[in-house]
Amino acid sequence: MLLRGIISTPLPSLHLKKTNRNVCVSAQTTSINKFSISDQELESRGFILRRTISDLNLDHLNSVFVAVGFPRRDPEKIRLALEHTNSLLWIEYKKTQKPVAFARAAGDDVFNAIVWDVVVDPSFQGIGLGKAVMERLIEELLAKGIYNIALYSEPRVLGFYRPLGFVADPDGIRGMVYSRKNI
Repeated sequence: MLLRGIISTPLPSLHLKKTNRNVCVSAQTTSINKFSISDQELESRGFILRRTISDLNLDHLNSVFVAVGFPRRDPEKIRLALEHTNSLLWIEYKKTQKPVAFARAAGDDVFNAIVWDVVVDPSFQGIGLGKAVMERLIEELLAKGIYNIALYSEPRVLGFYRPLGFVADPDGIRGMVYSRKNI
């Protein structure tokens, strides 16, 4: 399901302008300084927030993908995808030095971004790590001036994304997927 997000509650300096297809956002400030879990709190719980692929073990990341139901991926293809990713965040658990939460966004790095591969190791779900990576990813995109943020989601986890400002099929916009079957 295609979801598009802006910010669910506009900041005082944020102005929304409705157009015929999308909601456009303009802001004088592009940073959200409040997170549900601070960087310091993450660290005190034994987690390290990372923003680059250096130190990211792709086999361990692949294990998290598989644990949440994604198909196992070729690590070389994961590496290539991450090299073409504009923004990424992941959380490492200090004790194991393994990734336990991950999210990335790709796009034109100016107007549009699509969030991909939001995962949290099932052993660490429910403690706010998914929200922590998503809040920071959204903040990073907004700081770049990117306000058209989309993602694809399984229907069973839509409730996770709504409080972060995402809505399903806004303005009746429907996503389409290319299929060779239709040719």
